[in-house]
Amino acid sequence: MPNLILLHGALGHSEVFKPIKEELSKYFTIHTPLFSGHGNTELPENGISIEQYTHELKGLIEKEKLNDVSIFGHSMGGYVALCYAMENPSAINSIMTLGTKFHWNEEQALKESKMLNPEVIAEKVPKYAELLEKQHGSQWKQLLPAIADMMVSLGKNPPFKNNLSSINIPIQVMVGDKDNLVTLEESLEVYRSLPNAKMAVLPDTKHPMDRVRPKLLLDLMDDFWN
Repeated sequence: MPNLILLHGALGHSEVFKPIKEELSKYFTIHTPLFSGHGNTELPENGISIEQYTHELKGLIEKEKLNDVSIFGHSMGGYVALCYAMENPSAINSIMTLGTKFHWNEEQALKESKMLNPEVIAEKVPKYAELLEKQHGSQWKQLLPAIADMMVSLGKNPPFKNNLSSINIPIQVMVGDKDNLVTLEESLEVYRSLPNAKMAVLPDTKHPMDRVRPKLLLDLMDDFWN
């Protein structure tokens, strides 16, 4: 069977794909890696970056000797998938992204990074803090500032600048109509920059993966891949 890699977002976890894994496994061999610093994986001493996560994706594909590969990436996972495709244009068949924020400038990155304060989250959003601890253990308080630093780095040096037109594989860009992080405008701009792309807007859909209706997503995946 062809291989499908499911990539989670920043502060996410591979377990978010449970509602769709069983159905997808009828058609693909499924791989659900964890990016470093997430789940039970160690946070790198030198911090994290999109380049680091792109290297980790490449390492997985090479270690497992995967071919006939497609990727679905939620949020940051989609960003990593496209970065990998830019560097390895013949290594994968196709990509679907959902809720991926493509455009980071320094001002936006700083604004978002300030929201990733562990003490503030623990005080203001205790249920989210509990979820983060459940998924990532006690290192979640170190993971948040590391993600914040990655955002600022993306704002300063966006890797997609003028490079998307080089990705010729089929890509479907998807965004929820109620996503409060990703704009429809930036998703459309990226869709139009890709030479072989489709676009889908998911109705009544917010940014978190657990707020995406599995049947709606699976129908879009079936339409794209079959």
